[in-house]
Amino acid sequence: MDRPRSAMLPDGLRLHLHHGPIDLIVEAFGAKPEVEAAYRQVAGFFDGVLHRLVDELKLLRTPMSQIREEFHGPVARRMAAAVRPHRKVFVTPMAAVAGAVADAALAAAIEDRTLKRAYVNNGGDIALHLAAGERFTVGMVSDFDAPALDGRAEVSFETPVRGIATSGWQGRSMSLGIADSVTVLARTAADADVAATLIANTVDVDHPAVRRVPAVSIELDSDLGERPVTVDVGTLDSASIDTALQRGADAARSMQVTGRIVAAALTLKGETRIVGSHAIEGRRDVAAYRNIGPVQKGTPCEIT
Repeated sequence: MDRPRSAMLPDGLRLHLHHGPIDLIVEAFGAKPEVEAAYRQVAGFFDGVLHRLVDELKLLRTPMSQIREEFHGPVARRMAAAVRPHRKVFVTPMAAVAGAVADAALAAAIEDRTLKRAYVNNGGDIALHLAAGERFTVGMVSDFDAPALDGRAEVSFETPVRGIATSGWQGRSMSLGIADSVTVLARTAADADVAATLIANTVDVDHPAVRRVPAVSIELDSDLGERPVTVDVGTLDSASIDTALQRGADAARSMQVTGRIVAAALTLKGETRIVGSHAIEGRRDVAAYRNIGPVQKGTPCEIT
């Protein structure tokens, strides 16, 4: 396994942390000594993150409904806490890994620091810190073949949102559903991560244009096992699109009314459903926003 790497990006403002599959962009706003201290803290925390996850990987790949043991690592504990409320459906703690890493890294960065704002972007799963009076504007893209933002969400200090995540069949992780993207706003990035995964799984319909294969045929040690995951979505009729989105919206609404998420935006073939209080506004030119890190297809990728 390679060693963790830490380096400032060419703009001199953002810190890049990389180790194996983990790739983080960190940015803090405030007095220079506070920002520099925050970067030292998060780099120190990051040094052992992947090794601690590997130590508990077997249990992390176990369905949450079957787990009776306690996790030891700080990221693993965050993963389990985020997934536990959803344990009645098939889900493993791995559904929250990207968000949990972002949350834990942010917590390390801001500990004992005075900062106006800070974020950690883990490939599109984003943990946010806001001081009183501060806000972030997050732009969302569902189709990277079209150079425009599908919309934006305003996150202010007064709102409970501190985590954003996106899932979909074209994203980094495999999906049981056909959503181009499901973006979730929640209290933590880990909460948003698992919710986006599960909602995206429910955006689904039986249709000959949808092609699926067993998860293990793509990734031999996948926690999804033989479950069929989506590898292609062809042309769909409007009724099928509406049915799939409605199923996803129903799942999102159930999570929203129970407090597990704050809001969600579901997109399929150019159609969108919004659940919750944070409406998505219009399409915008990507150039209007500054990229905060490695862009993945189907992720919220811009923030100001």
